[in-house]
Amino acid sequence: MTNNDAADLAKLNAQEELLVFEEFDEDTALQLGLLIRERADQYGPVIIDIRRGDDLLFFAAMPGTGPANADWARRKRNLVNLLQQSSYALGCRARTGTDFIASMGLNPRDYASHGGCVPIRVRGAGMIGTVTVSGLPQRIDHKLASECIAELLGVELGENSF
Repeated sequence: MTNNDAADLAKLNAQEELLVFEEFDEDTALQLGLLIRERADQYGPVIIDIRRGDDLLFFAAMPGTGPANADWARRKRNLVNLLQQSSYALGCRARTGTDFIASMGLNPRDYASHGGCVPIRVRGAGMIGTVTVSGLPQRIDHKLASECIAELLGVELGENSF
């Protein structure tokens, strides 16, 4: 594990505690998706995929993205749905020698431990869905998703931001 991975994991653990919705519905998904889309302009083209379970609540593909970005989102989302942690945290842990994809015998064609997929958690219900950003370097994909969730919740990430 690199020093960056260790520092990032500490931030990711804190984010999991902070980024919890009181409720999450279609209107919340729309607000979050539009906020991510607006903020993405400063980074570059991404796709945004927000789901509650398997139900697609919001999807946007910016000019400059393609089918590969949606496929990366699918692979990240599959791993997050299985392990209920952000794909960036799982990627950091994979670099420590805990490669969940290999150790669980998962097909890398269907699972990816690259940043950008963040669990949507609701107080009292746990993980109910995912928000996935794909198209930028993985740390920035995660940053965009997590900071927009924090903004929508009115939560300050402070030192736990990237």
